[in-house]
Amino acid sequence: MSIDLIDPPGLPRIPLYRQVSVATGSRLVHVAGQVGWDADGATMGTDLAAQLEQCYVNVATALEGAGGSWDDVVDLTVFVVDWRPERMPELVDGMERAFARLGKRFVPPAAMVGVAALDVPEHLVELKVVAVLD
Repeated sequence: MSIDLIDPPGLPRIPLYRQVSVATGSRLVHVAGQVGWDADGATMGTDLAAQLEQCYVNVATALEGAGGSWDDVVDLTVFVVDWRPERMPELVDGMERAFARLGKRFVPPAAMVGVAALDVPEHLVELKVVAVLD
């Protein structure tokens, strides 16, 4: 399986993600939205950065269960409660913490969506991914 992450000419280069993924493989994996809770259902932290870090770890666990990893992700959607641009440093902090914890930086094409609420009041962020595996 191969994935090429690219920023075609004419589109801006964004450090947090690439504009396009071109994937070849035989299995498409959709991971349900992952929130900032652990295996026991306890929410990890009360701030956006801590919960986002846990979301990334949960996605990694889900992908491993399907035989994949973050290297196989071709699309990422981030849902953030009460999103405002001034919250970007919190978001970046959570991503950097996740990258450090997982030992790798992940920059697939991504979209961020501000939402009014998630499944339970204490959840501040949710990640949804699509991966392609051989």
